[in-house]
Amino acid sequence: MARTSGPETREKLIRAAEELFAAHGVDGAQLRDVVALAGQANPSAVQYHFGSRAGLLDAVMAGRQARTEQVLARLLPPAGGELEELVGALVTAEASELRTDRGRRCLRISAQLSHESGIRTRTPHPTLAGTAYWHLIERIADRLAEGGLPEPLLLERLDLALTVVGAAMADRARQYLDGVEPIIDEGLFLADLVGTTTALLRAARPRAS
Repeated sequence: MARTSGPETREKLIRAAEELFAAHGVDGAQLRDVVALAGQANPSAVQYHFGSRAGLLDAVMAGRQARTEQVLARLLPPAGGELEELVGALVTAEASELRTDRGRRCLRISAQLSHESGIRTRTPHPTLAGTAYWHLIERIADRLAEGGLPEPLLLERLDLALTVVGAAMADRARQYLDGVEPIIDEGLFLADLVGTTTALLRAARPRAS
């Protein structure tokens, strides 16, 4: 078997993890299967290159985030921006991952991690710290604060909205990967997702129980 360099081996493991984490879940996929799919003979390859399952998952999400950042760099509205415009930028950036099988798999993985972003505590996960994505989330939160939502409700609602977006994208990705024809075209799907998510965020503050 031809020897590969450290970076090449890492990339093979990341690609294998994307495939298996998407298909079997981030907790259900077996690391030995990741190692085998990556063509590695050393059963401890994941631990050697990433330290743990969590380290491998972070590497998968870091690559996915880097691709999204490139798209967001062209989409971010100028300072301020209306809520629907900001949500539109977020949805469009996420939808860029629907273009490839790799991106589709990563969308399915991301949906499993939606509550680990750090939104509820305003402390970003390390893979999101300092990113344009996190900056966009903060701008959306600012628009909600201007509407008078108290901080706990604001953060809970924002986390819920992003979970909805992630779940919708993951399901669309699953349909593409499975060769299933969606019931609406992608343009309408994305426009409706932006409108629905914006409406969720703009919902009236509930009365105290």
